[in-house]
Amino acid sequence: GSKNAQRLAFHVLNMPGDQVRHLADAIISAKENVNYCSCCCTLTDKDICPICASDKRDHSTVMVVETSRDLAAYERTNQYNGVYHVLQGAIDPMKGVGVADIRLKELVKRLESGEVKEVIVATNLGVEGDATALYLRNLIKPLGVKVSRIASGVPVGGDLEYIDEVTLLRALNGRIAPSNQRNPEPKGKA
Repeated sequence: GSKNAQRLAFHVLNMPGDQVRHLADAIISAKENVNYCSCCCTLTDKDICPICASDKRDHSTVMVVETSRDLAAYERTNQYNGVYHVLQGAIDPMKGVGVADIRLKELVKRLESGEVKEVIVATNLGVEGDATALYLRNLIKPLGVKVSRIASGVPVGGDLEYIDEVTLLRALNGRIAPSNQRNPEPKGKA
């Protein structure tokens, strides 16, 4: 946010000149060398990120997240052994972000390979994340791949990168299939 940006600006202004040049070179190098993994679309300095390249990961389970920061949040739990797909956003018509603006084509291509057995939708729990999850469920179901959604425990409107590892792990372990209704009426009531 703006406060962190201001703190960083003052910090940089107080740094010795050689450290500032080193920081500037690192930023330029990152901009020139970091791009998207050709498999999962996360940020990496290689063609295929280390997670996708690992033969120790379960490639039959793909967790779909909105950003690389969300991927990093789940990796901090040290409990998820599958691979990821990073959408690089969520469907948000109010901001002009539609289906064509996120990395869905790449996901469908992965699913059509037949290797993936389950997709865990781990988009943020809010209007945009829920809309994206519902769209994903409807897109993936006809492909014969199991679709689940992370469970509650992560606060609605919360960004995954700020959630503690225990809460993330509970949400992952309690995941459920997405539904068309936000608050379905309990069974047995009229």
